[in-house]
Amino acid sequence: MHACRLTLATAAALLLAACGTPAPTHKGEVKGADASMQEWGQSDMNRVATVAMRENLESLHRLADKLYRRNPAEWRKGGAASRDLAVTQLRAAIAQRSGWPALQQRRDIDALALALSPDFTGDRVAGFIYAVADMLITAHGGKTEFYLVDGQDAQHLYNAARNLEVAVWMLAQRRAATGAPLLLADEISAAERNLSYEREFGKIIARVDLLAQVTTEKYRRAVIGYVQGLAGGTFMQFLPVR
Repeated sequence: MHACRLTLATAAALLLAACGTPAPTHKGEVKGADASMQEWGQSDMNRVATVAMRENLESLHRLADKLYRRNPAEWRKGGAASRDLAVTQLRAAIAQRSGWPALQQRRDIDALALALSPDFTGDRVAGFIYAVADMLITAHGGKTEFYLVDGQDAQHLYNAARNLEVAVWMLAQRRAATGAPLLLADEISAAERNLSYEREFGKIIARVDLLAQVTTEKYRRAVIGYVQGLAGGTFMQFLPVR
């Protein structure tokens, strides 16, 4: 009987100990790129712009895959053998800036307007994602990597973020001739609440807005630093005491 009570007490103690053990909370970690020789030609600001652009393009590739999953008819319009191949072809076109045939050689916001037109008959996922990528790259001076000789135009970046907000709204609100959405994306219903597309687009907008603000701050601080240097050279020197 004593042994039985001891066993029950031990089991209870182990159960309490297990309940008191915190659940695993590891959800990944920040991963930086491997060091490379090209970084010697980049300032801190250049590096921030390069990393932000890389993450924005990766977000667009993820969005393309997600949109294809909900709109499988679109990748078939482009003649791809599979969804994965369609995403790979789109990724290559964006990297090479080779244009997208269905966009009729239009670029930047002209391509975006065509991709969001109800009359557009091509692969709308590819057209839309390619046009957004082209618009973002154009706002960054036509580049995806930045070095000491490169600078950013804060207003162009700000405009790009606003363009993307408008494009996301149009994607959600516009309808095809049949009355159906141009593309199935976010869904809010009694059975499901899926806002993952909006969140991914929001990340891109936030990165571009932050880069615009930091760019403005960089030039503002450069002026302040120059004035401080002039003032320091004349008025802010210590005087000898012996």
